[in-house]
Order: sequence, then C-alpha cells, then structure tokens
Amino acid sequence: MGIRKIERTPSAYDYPLLIKHLLRTPLIYSPDQEIVYRDRMRYNYRTFGKRVAKLANTLTQLGVEQGHTVAVMDWDSHRYLECFFAVPMMGAVLHTVNIRLSPEQLIYTINHAEDDFILVNAEFLPLLEAVKDQFETVKKIILISDLEEAPQTSLALDGEYEELLADAGDDFDFPDFDEDAMATTFYTTGTTGAPKGVYFSHRQLVLHTYGLMSGICAYRSQVHVDSSDVYMPITPMFHVHAWGVPYFMTLLGSKQVYPGRYEPALLLKLLVTEKVTFSHCVPTIMHMLISSPAVKKVDLSGWKVIIGGSALPKGMCKAALDLGINIYTGYGMSETCPVLTLANLKPHMLEWEQEKQIEMRCRTGLPLPNVLLEIVDPEGNPVAHDGKSTGEVVVRSPWLTQGYVKDPQRSEELWAGGWLHTGDIGYIDTEGYLQVTDRIKDVIKTGGEWVSSLELEDIISQHEAVSEAAVIGVPDEKWGERPLALIVLKADFKDKIQEQDLKDFYLSFVEKGAIPKYGVPNQIVFVETIAKTSVGKLDKKTLRKQFR
Repeated sequence: MGIRKIERTPSAYDYPLLIKHLLRTPLIYSPDQEIVYRDRMRYNYRTFGKRVAKLANTLTQLGVEQGHTVAVMDWDSHRYLECFFAVPMMGAVLHTVNIRLSPEQLIYTINHAEDDFILVNAEFLPLLEAVKDQFETVKKIILISDLEEAPQTSLALDGEYEELLADAGDDFDFPDFDEDAMATTFYTTGTTGAPKGVYFSHRQLVLHTYGLMSGICAYRSQVHVDSSDVYMPITPMFHVHAWGVPYFMTLLGSKQVYPGRYEPALLLKLLVTEKVTFSHCVPTIMHMLISSPAVKKVDLSGWKVIIGGSALPKGMCKAALDLGINIYTGYGMSETCPVLTLANLKPHMLEWEQEKQIEMRCRTGLPLPNVLLEIVDPEGNPVAHDGKSTGEVVVRSPWLTQGYVKDPQRSEELWAGGWLHTGDIGYIDTEGYLQVTDRIKDVIKTGGEWVSSLELEDIISQHEAVSEAAVIGVPDEKWGERPLALIVLKADFKDKIQEQDLKDFYLSFVEKGAIPKYGVPNQIVFVETIAKTSVGKLDKKTLRKQFR
C-alpha cells in the first residue's frame, strides 16, 4: 500500500524552521533578561531585538540583499550575536571569518565565499589592509570599534557599526522563505590543502538548537542547564557558531556574557562578577584558566563547562573537578554544526566516586537525539558495540553540512556511502558511549600495530608534573614509526623531572595492562610551548614537520 502523506488544506500555513523563530520566545518569556559585553555594554533582550532590526535596516540601506554574503571579523561580542540573527534572518548568508588565518588563507576564504560586505573590528583592520588589493567581490566595509577615535586605515570604510545603528529604524519585517536557505558558512583548516568551506541552512541550525536543548536540558545527569543559567562562551564565535550554543541560550532567554578578547584575568573577573554558570571551551583555554595564579582566589564551584575541539585529558578533568568545576566532554567537528555527543553521566553513575566518574566524563559521549553514530571497518561494515572493536566514526543527522563550498570531489569523499566520514577512529561501548581513540591521520603505526596518540597524551596528563602534552609519530627505520612525547612541565617541577621519570610513569600503565610496552614513547622532549591551530587545538601537522 505504501506510505500515506498528509493532506493540506489550501489555507494551511507551512511553518518554516527559520532562525527568526528562535528569537520570538525570549522576547515573550524573558524580555528583561540581560546580555552583557565585557564592562562596556549591558542591555536586555527587548533592546537586543530592536538592535537586530536596526542592523537589518542598516544592512539593507547599504545594499545587502537576499543571497548576499556578509562576513564578520570580531571578538566575541553582543554585536556578533546580533549578526548571528540579523544577517540570516534577512535571507543573506553570514560568513564567520577566522581572524587567526594567515593572510593567504584569509583572502582565499573571503574570495572563495564571495563575500559582498565585511563587518570588521578596528583591531583587525591591518589584516584586511594586507589583502585589500586582492578583493574580488567585496563591495563595502563596515567598521566595528570600541575606540573613542576613528582608527587610521587605508581601507575605504562605509560607516561605523554603532553610528549606523543609531540612525536606523528599530522595526524590520523579517520575511518567510525556504527553510533550506543557506544561513551560515565558514572555513575549516584542519587538513592539508586550501581551507574547506562548510555551510548550514536555517533548518539545520534550528534543529541543532533543539538537539542541544534536549541533550543538555532533558536528561537526569551531572549537568542541568535551564533559563536561570548565566552563559559565557569561551569558544570563538567564528568557530562553528561558538558550537551553536548562542542560538540555544538565546532561545532559553538566559543571561549571556560576551568577553571579547580572551584574557585570563578578565574571564575570571566576569565569571565571578556576572555569576557565570555555563561555558564551553577547548582544553588549551581551560588549561590557561586553571593554571592562572588568580584561579586560587576565586570560587568556581557551580561552573558547568563542556570541553570540545580536542580530547579532555583525565589530569585536566581531575584538576578542574578539584576546583569545583563541573567539567565534561562534548564532541563534534566543523562539518557537523557541530555537536554530536555529550558525556552525560547516566543516573546510576551519579553516585560513583570521582575517579570512576572521570573515566566517563572524559568519554567522547552519548549521541544527541537525532544523531545516528556508527563505527565501521575499512570496508564500511559496522563493527560490534563492545567497547573493543574500533573503526572509523561515521554519522547521520539532520544538521550535517551537505558538502564543501564549490568542491564536489571532497564533498563526495566526505559523504561516501551516504554517511558523513569524521576521520576519527573510535569504539562504542556496551552503554552506548562513543570513545574517539585518535584521528586517522594522527594514529601511530609502529611495527604494524596501531598506537593511539590521544591515549598516550591522556596517560601522561595524569602525572603531577605535566602541564601540557602532545604525542606524535616520528619516522623510525626499524618500526616505521615510534611515539614521541612533547611535554610542558609545570613551573614547580622544572629541572626536577627527567625523561626517565615520565617513561617510568608510562611503564606503570604497561604493568596495569592499559597500554602495550611498544606504546611507551622512545623519546620524551621537554618544551616551553606546544604549537596550536587557529582554534586552539594541538597542531600535530606542524609538530610532525618540526620533529620529523
């Protein structure tokens, strides 16, 4: 007989899933709740709604039309949040520009995305000045500034953000259109070659928002978030929409705090003075915070933090828990909007002792509702969810990028066989938790056997002397590759720890059966810093070149 589709009466309204609908709820539920930018701006959601309309009127007056691409280069701010809404709600496309790209990568992304308009913070004018002669599509540039005086620049500017908004009307009739309209685009530089552009529709961002809400709010776990929480992102808003959490927290109508440039002292001050209860960041930012001398003077109990971008080391997890931080893992990637899993503890785990809980908090996590995860072997066949069988992590969900911008070949590679291929290796245990054990390109093959660089980093992070660690594979004539560990020591342990001390620590895990003996790094190198990518991840591509 087949499926039966519903019948629509001619007058029925086909409600599209558009970003503008996310903004309606807080304007009804919590119009007087605050949005804060550093110590410079404080206003309520009612004002936020009017400023979103003012921005849309301003952009329209400047010539922005549906289908145009509007790029933003700013620190995390209330203005960026206004762009998250106004630009896609108009039917234009928001390009969140990675401000840490090299000049060559920056101009590539601007031209490849076909940016029509650029909103740029005064601090980043030199970045644009260096590439302005290579613009191919840019029509106008709007200045964003916290400065009292106009900055000196060789760029032709078409107005300043606040001055333009001051002259604009605060009412805008945001239209209905197809929910599959592109809302955002940005570029990922995680692999070799030119940056790859991903893109997301209104429908995808709305569904991701509700997926986050169900994963973070609905289940009895170690963390509960609701409209009473105070949110501060510590993940750049250019990086996968700050993991989509600003959309989610706006829907909830929660108080939001935007810190601008990340400075440890200011972040800690905002945490305390604004009573922040919920954040997310990469491990390097958390390391920076908990290593700061000022952290000993503040009470961080009650602060809930999702760690993503890289694995959460057990040593960092313990250090954070000891400070009262309710820390756990989230997982995703640029191509996935991004959140796929959260390391929510199941109810029967809530009474476990800390050490046992740490094991689960550092797991990659349980899939959000509407996320289908599988582990497949090299032939694409699913493997058992037994906590042992490993393979590539592949995924299906309604909020995954449908390809790469103007790159059909790599788009098909990404979606080979109808599953999005993450490039991560991992397993799923009998409780349903995913554990990523390595990136395919980062796994170390020694003597024909695979060794997880993430596992070796996780082990050494638990040593009391280790502040940061990275493990890479380096060429070896006999074994093909051998692990090399790069270690940043805590200040109190410098000149007190030798290479053999850390090798002995690894060997203690060999004795426990946690790793094979061939997993112990041949070399342990003490360094002052470890190279990071533009979004704060360990830059293993650079490290492999450096220590080849």
